[in-house]
Amino acid sequence: MSCDFLAMAAPGVRNLMPYQPGKPESELRRELGLSDIIKLASNENPLGPSSAAVQTAAATLSECARYPDGNGHELKAALAAHHGVDAACLTLGNGSNDVLELLARAFCTSADQVLFSDHAFAVYPLVAQAVGAESVVAPASGAGQAMPYGHDLAAMADRISHRTRLIFLANPNNPTGTWIDAATLEAFVSVVPETCLVVVDEAYTQYAASCGVSTALDWLTRFPNLVVTRTFSKAYGLAGLRVGYSVSRPEVADLMNRVRQPFNVNLPAQAAAIAALADASHLARSVELNDVQRARLVESCHERGLSSLPSAANFVCLDMGRDAQPIFQAILRRGVIVRPVANYGLPNHLRVTVGTEPENIRFIQALDEALML
Repeated sequence: MSCDFLAMAAPGVRNLMPYQPGKPESELRRELGLSDIIKLASNENPLGPSSAAVQTAAATLSECARYPDGNGHELKAALAAHHGVDAACLTLGNGSNDVLELLARAFCTSADQVLFSDHAFAVYPLVAQAVGAESVVAPASGAGQAMPYGHDLAAMADRISHRTRLIFLANPNNPTGTWIDAATLEAFVSVVPETCLVVVDEAYTQYAASCGVSTALDWLTRFPNLVVTRTFSKAYGLAGLRVGYSVSRPEVADLMNRVRQPFNVNLPAQAAAIAALADASHLARSVELNDVQRARLVESCHERGLSSLPSAANFVCLDMGRDAQPIFQAILRRGVIVRPVANYGLPNHLRVTVGTEPENIRFIQALDEALML
């Protein structure tokens, strides 16, 4: 008799569907036999990491028989100096996804609720369900609003209860690219009970500054229940090494570190993150490229009669005006990987990472051919 492992699983895990990442190039090669492929599906930096980060990471490989610093002392010191905070306020993660999960594990049980918006990052409901907490989904802004399909903070405030333990807010939001202005976000945080943590996910914050999007880090001394998460995967180009972190009150960081797995950020990743943080010129080039190419990509799509959601990130969410899946498949067959977002409740949209100029031109060419089918 076979064992019913599903019945043995924790309640929150039984109906959990794993996160589906963007299709990798290797998979497309196997499926379609293509060799000339560009990937614009996972919001990676098209310039890649800085050369300093690559060289620094490579220099650590001879030491890989040793465990990394489990406390990440040097990386925390660099981050503390960069943000002007005490190192005790920092929690390191294997990417910022890891930090989001640490928050749920440290603060939520089956008696609690986790609040987030419709069309928000798919990891929020995953970490809530995994610990057995109840997900509460607030409706997003309407299609005719200034930030269509973005966070409606009034609707979120209405859904806060005595059971709400975590609120996830992405600024800018993935997959829409929409953002929350500083005054509106600050007013929202100020009315959230201190028994509920407000987690502002700033994965795309470096790209958002040119759109006037402010960081919530400046409010940490005023709001003890505020947590800000960051990543090195996007603008810093270290997605393959998995480095993220959160900034919070030391008491919050202490509790998160109690459930954090030892050595969760590996040796090359810690070294590369320190070097990337110091390479301001590479970050500036990455942001400048994104500013220019995002505007050109939006303009090209608008010329073709396609609308796009406002974006302060390194991607654009395009409205195909019909089911986007056939268009996605047609673009895919032409060796260009983008991201359908039907799983986010946006079946007519495609999310396209902003690439280099040649990559964006290649996407537009594939899009033109797909739209003619």
